[in-house]
Amino acid sequence: MAVPGIAALLAFHYLPLLGNVIAFQDYQPFLGIGGSAWTGLENFAVIVNGDPDFLNAVRNTLILTLVQVIFVFPIPIVLALMLNSLLSERMRRIVQNVLYLPHFLSWVVVVAIFQQLLGGSGLLNSFLLARGAEPLDIISNPDVFIGLLTSQVIWKDSGWATILFLAALSQVDQSLYEASAIDGASRIRQLWHVSLPALKGVIILLLILRLGDSLNVGFEQIILQQQAVGLEASEVIDTYVFNFGILGSNWGTAAAVGLVKGLIATVLVIAANKVAHIFGEDGVYRS
Repeated sequence: MAVPGIAALLAFHYLPLLGNVIAFQDYQPFLGIGGSAWTGLENFAVIVNGDPDFLNAVRNTLILTLVQVIFVFPIPIVLALMLNSLLSERMRRIVQNVLYLPHFLSWVVVVAIFQQLLGGSGLLNSFLLARGAEPLDIISNPDVFIGLLTSQVIWKDSGWATILFLAALSQVDQSLYEASAIDGASRIRQLWHVSLPALKGVIILLLILRLGDSLNVGFEQIILQQQAVGLEASEVIDTYVFNFGILGSNWGTAAAVGLVKGLIATVLVIAANKVAHIFGEDGVYRS
């Protein structure tokens, strides 16, 4: 039963890694890998020499990653704890379904919804103008772009991300809550001493995986809104690879940047996993 999944993983995730060889070539699509000239480490020059556009992309990526880890990652945990505290099973299912729905919308639809709500002629500005107030520049304002991206991610994916946390909470022995209530523990104390410890392993595991994926900050989401705010505020590593590498036909440089990004992500996962072992958790794997 595992063969189809393993075959898909090999075909679409591992075999394409062989294409990283073009990071060391002056790759030309019409010549192919076999016919393209070898250039050694020349394609890594934008990284080593500190190309300003590349450094700007790295800075925006790191800032966005930090913001999303701080503000996005904890929200599914809070939502899961709130849903778990609902006494009515029927109400819990209704709230869960409402929270899950945005996950199934494409980024094209999500961006369009935010533009209709917050754009220059959107619902919010129409409301403000009707009451004689000044309109707000949100969609095309570079100063609030990171906040806009973060709010979109929260609305779209936070509900869906609660699934694993709710699954962990469902495994908690209910007698622990009953015993703590008998001992006089309030709902807050039960949450702190029973619910949160039950989530500790899942939180650490997902945080490690999040760090490994931290440099991927939403290519599709950003590229759809990049024209409105400009490259200075919106360029990240993935869009740099697309704009400079693919649109600019710098295939080798794009592969070099992508290869370095993958190596950094691997190091982050290994380091975070080691830290998890220090705190007595299994992490992603046991070394």
